[in-house]
Amino acid sequence: MSINYKIIINYIKDLSVEIPDAESYLITKENISKYSLDIDISTRAIKNKMVEVYTKLIYQDKNNSKKKSQFEMVYSTIVQIDNENPDKEELKKLLLCDLQIEIYPKLEKAFVEILKLSGFTNLELKGKIDFKKLYDQKLS
Repeated sequence: MSINYKIIINYIKDLSVEIPDAESYLITKENISKYSLDIDISTRAIKNKMVEVYTKLIYQDKNNSKKKSQFEMVYSTIVQIDNENPDKEELKKLLLCDLQIEIYPKLEKAFVEILKLSGFTNLELKGKIDFKKLYDQKLS
């Protein structure tokens, strides 16, 4: 049984660009290729068979550098579930995997554009996120 759903709205819920000072900016600009992208997905049930899904991107230098920057964006997607009593495992897969595959191109484009407007004009995120693989790993 597949779950029928409709995206009601999606928007940038929270945004943080933390560049402590000019020296940090210059060091970040030199080392931005060493930064890595993490993703965190959480959900919250709301009324009328709707779920709010938070997709949080965190782009940071995981080294213990003192002069570094951090970038975060929380993207909210409100989804209406059309099925009555959907299977919990199918719903989990829909929200954590299938929906992410659908919304990620728009989310990534917005995040990269914000970083470019923050002065990191040559930024390109490396690799694509494999949401199916991430979901399967969570099941293991």
